[in-house]
Amino acid sequence: MNRALAFLLLAATAAAWGKTLLVGPDGPYRSPGEAIADSAAGDTIHVLGGTYQGNITLDRSLVLEGDGKAVLHGDGSGSVITVTADGCVIRGLTIEHSGGMLADEDSGILVKSSGNRIERNELRDILFGIYLLQSDHNTVSGNVIQGRARLGLGERGSGIHIWNSRYNTIAGNTIRQVRDGIYFERAYWSDIRGNRLFDLRYGLHYMYSDDNHFEDNLSYDNLSGAAIMYSRRITFRRNVFVHNRGFSSFGILFQDSVDCVAEENVIADNGVGIFMESLRSSLLRHNLVALNDVAIQAFSSASGNLFQRNNFVENLSPIRIIGRKTGTRWSDQGIGNYWSNYDGYDLDGNGVGDVPFKIQNVFEHLEGNHPRLRLYLFSPASQALAFAEETFPVIEGSEEFDFSPLMKPVPLSVRLPEEEKKRGSSLLWLSVPVAMLASSIALMAKGRRR
Repeated sequence: MNRALAFLLLAATAAAWGKTLLVGPDGPYRSPGEAIADSAAGDTIHVLGGTYQGNITLDRSLVLEGDGKAVLHGDGSGSVITVTADGCVIRGLTIEHSGGMLADEDSGILVKSSGNRIERNELRDILFGIYLLQSDHNTVSGNVIQGRARLGLGERGSGIHIWNSRYNTIAGNTIRQVRDGIYFERAYWSDIRGNRLFDLRYGLHYMYSDDNHFEDNLSYDNLSGAAIMYSRRITFRRNVFVHNRGFSSFGILFQDSVDCVAEENVIADNGVGIFMESLRSSLLRHNLVALNDVAIQAFSSASGNLFQRNNFVENLSPIRIIGRKTGTRWSDQGIGNYWSNYDGYDLDGNGVGDVPFKIQNVFEHLEGNHPRLRLYLFSPASQALAFAEETFPVIEGSEEFDFSPLMKPVPLSVRLPEEEKKRGSSLLWLSVPVAMLASSIALMAKGRRR
């Protein structure tokens, strides 16, 4: 019997045979710790409204649930809840006031076991939110996590921190004001979907973590939407990375990663849309990259990657190359990408431009190799240089070409997380097909630059 099935059977057995212990200001149990001490594996501890002081440990398989008004207030050191038994459920609680030691993993919920469900909790005034420590086959869903905004970014923990763990599902959580929204280190085969990540350093941060899927998430108003570092086979689909700005900000950052796939994502209104350093053998297709200061920043160490059927719309600059060239392919089998500033023609009417598109802004090319020139970026002088170079080419510039540029945007629909739809989010405009969106973005950009 595999371990995942064993966890399911354990949970089913607990539901069938366990008893319920009631915790409330008027008893029969006055605190969750008191009920835990009197419980057996498979029991449910139901916590009524009120504030309960102190940290607790789930050292046997239990369901710990609140009525929506139950607050577990930690003692200000360590983790408010520590889970050491497999097959526990924690739901419907407000959890607050953890310790402040990063080295000790002080958390709202610290999980050191497997097969647990942590759902529909609110965590606040915590260092780390939910920390999975060598913990497999868990589901963390529907939680709201808010960190300590009074601390500097380097002093905060992550909202959901996963270390040396496998086969976890992180779904439908809202995370803000921590360091990184979801942080992976040596975490494998996990499914991350439908989360809302904002007011952070990185919405998502992978370190040495392979074979993970990140889908239908919304990451915005961060320093960077996502950072993928030293990882393999990371798949991004249908995510939204918008308005991630600040010093050295990116929609998605790839560093020393291999065999990644990014498709059907929206990467818009960031400092740099896609950053690539030592990204290798990866595929980026069917993405919308729009309204960024620089669509792509690539080092010459990026090689063997393919961009195809993407929509590059009204970015201030299409590319910044650090070095000579990247070894990136911009088309395959006669199909490339859509570039809103392509001014070529299609005489045979096959939807592909007859003239290759040279992917460059001359001033960006110079600035990429001479950073001090950035002081003049987008100045009248730089724009005059770009126009003159188009008319009378004298600077060799970028060696990146899309040999099969598309004449029309590639159809793409973005599915927002359900919570955003219910909130009537201002981002609902992203749900329309990109073929209709491209012209609107162009108008927005022109208005923004006046």
